[in-house]
Amino acid sequence: MGGSPAARGYNKAAVLDAVLSEAPLTRSRVIELTRLSQATVSRKVDELRLDGFVVEQGVDEMVGRGRRSTYLDVPRTAGHIVGIAFGAQTTGVLVTDLRGREITHAVVPSIEGGDIESTVEWLADLVGETTESAEGPLRQVVAAVPGRLRNGSAVHTTPEPRQIFLDSRFKNALQDRLKAPVQLDSDANASLRGILKDDAHIGNAALFMLSSALNFASCTDHQISQGRTPAFGDLGVLSSGVGSETLDGLLSGKGLLRFAQARGLELERIDALWSEPQEAPSLPEVVEAFTTAIVTAVSAVAVTLDPESVYFVGRLSPLAEEVLPEARRRLEQSLPSAPEIRVVPQVIGLSVARGAAYAGQALGQARLRDGILGA
Repeated sequence: MGGSPAARGYNKAAVLDAVLSEAPLTRSRVIELTRLSQATVSRKVDELRLDGFVVEQGVDEMVGRGRRSTYLDVPRTAGHIVGIAFGAQTTGVLVTDLRGREITHAVVPSIEGGDIESTVEWLADLVGETTESAEGPLRQVVAAVPGRLRNGSAVHTTPEPRQIFLDSRFKNALQDRLKAPVQLDSDANASLRGILKDDAHIGNAALFMLSSALNFASCTDHQISQGRTPAFGDLGVLSSGVGSETLDGLLSGKGLLRFAQARGLELERIDALWSEPQEAPSLPEVVEAFTTAIVTAVSAVAVTLDPESVYFVGRLSPLAEEVLPEARRRLEQSLPSAPEIRVVPQVIGLSVARGAAYAGQALGQARLRDGILGA
């Protein structure tokens, strides 16, 4: 076989990348994507078939002189990915194959309390039960949490019940139990990944996760911005424009509930603010404060990041949807060019888990590629 081992490994990895990105696809399409010769693609496909990463199935239209081109695909036996969403109330687990096809999912009430050992045991059992129908090895786990990550660790504004999931001991223990690599991410990043996956035309955007705590994510040229600037590392501590209240104090479930209760609204859960009739005379004050915080948050990212679109997701989304018309009006008056702002509907427990699975898919594919190049 000609060529250096490094070149042969690169060609094999390039063919696998093409199949993973567009399967099912023909060999002709692989040649087009990789710019490799027909003979080289045929050899690498045969090698990948022996490795268990590629299968041939079906036929394309007639090509060449009466020959049929078979479709190449990734078998489910090549392995699977797990995306996890830790919420204050629910935990979602979504299982896909290496190509991103959903295999199964589960949404259960989140565990309350517990130390690292018991929590890892609970979660490992949940993942084990959910992946029973999956084939092949577990390639990657990505866990999205409702907290803010900095260099892999939680910052002080992460909700206390969720901080256990950001402890390095938790990550290491879960890896040991699952016998697979585990990566932590924020719920905001996972949500934005899901939006990016559904719309390839999105360039620069920002997302606010209005959940137990306020969380933030952004993308540039359709790529998640992993690093945080000093200004947005602690976005929640910025002034909301309402008295001494911070953005986290008005744009998080816990903070807004405290604010509403302090003004005479008898609420046990924050969603009662919009789902149940409220007769307190201070209700307009609470809604006005929330609206002002929305405008302040969008203005902050618009001036600094200049996003084309700003998305709102999470537990407070119904209230955000209610105040968006007024928020848009104020932004159009105060900004030279206001970004598009809208609320994105999400399925509790699954939308964030799906975004985490997308991240896991990319990591799993990259690890396979590195393995081929290393070999």
